[in-house]
Amino acid sequence: MSAPHTGFTVLQPGILSLLQDAGRFGQHAIGLTNGGPLDPYSFNWANRLCGNDQNACVIETSIGGLTLQAEMDTQIAVTGGDAPLTINGKPALSWQTHAVKKGDKVAIGFSTIASRHYLAVKDGFQIEPMFGSCATVAREKLGGLTGAPLKAGDSLPCHDTSQDSFANFKVDESLRPHYRGDITLRVILGYQQASFDHIQKARFFNNAFELSDKCDRMGFRLTGPAIQSGISGMLSEGICYGAIQIPADGHPIVLLNDRQTIGGYPKMGAVLSLDIPMLTQRMPGTVIRFEAITIDEAQRQLHLANYRYQNAKLSAIP
Repeated sequence: MSAPHTGFTVLQPGILSLLQDAGRFGQHAIGLTNGGPLDPYSFNWANRLCGNDQNACVIETSIGGLTLQAEMDTQIAVTGGDAPLTINGKPALSWQTHAVKKGDKVAIGFSTIASRHYLAVKDGFQIEPMFGSCATVAREKLGGLTGAPLKAGDSLPCHDTSQDSFANFKVDESLRPHYRGDITLRVILGYQQASFDHIQKARFFNNAFELSDKCDRMGFRLTGPAIQSGISGMLSEGICYGAIQIPADGHPIVLLNDRQTIGGYPKMGAVLSLDIPMLTQRMPGTVIRFEAITIDEAQRQLHLANYRYQNAKLSAIP
């Protein structure tokens, strides 16, 4: 494999564009959170389209507004939300690969429905890992180029693939998620659910909540009926991905990739990881409901989804 070269120059960084791989794992003991893609389904397909390792580094944009200039010939793919993709000002389709030449300008516009997009490049962006990952967590100033979002003028190194030949592929429409409308999130109850009496559980599972504008990579806050726990105080403990934390005001927060590693609020349970992209792609104002499932059902759904992904086929573009 050839040495990395400057692959792309950032002309416009967009609202929030971050270099992300699959995440930083095994570091909670020293207080470092995971990072990684808010929509792992779209992230995985972007890398797969480019023939990359599933942990290859991509760009995650929020809402959009990213413009890059290619400094060499390579191949890209964009997946995720509904923002328009253009190459040299001409419309290009997402969820498929495109060959780009030196000097080409690749732009992701602004989304109106689904907010996260993933731009993968052949062999991935070649970013030096920190604590085993290049995932950017701005709060901890870790990952990416400088531990911060991309900015205009940044150079993103890639492997020079100009001498290679590769085919273009697309993801069939049936495999592409459609992130629009209200959603129901499946929840695996945790041991602290016992601190919520049957009335509070009924309020939680039988009412609709609304996604507030107080959402970031740490967690998505919901508004709606206040849920109260019988716990008045507790020691801080580890927090899992998707945990539904109920703070003192009673408004649930679904904790995500950049969550703190420990916390001291009671938790109803955790959202099934398969459902996280449905949440993180939504805009404020989306109506959210919850449905309890067993851990056995959660494991069955995870195995089934993994089987379907592994056996899905890409379609060659003539």
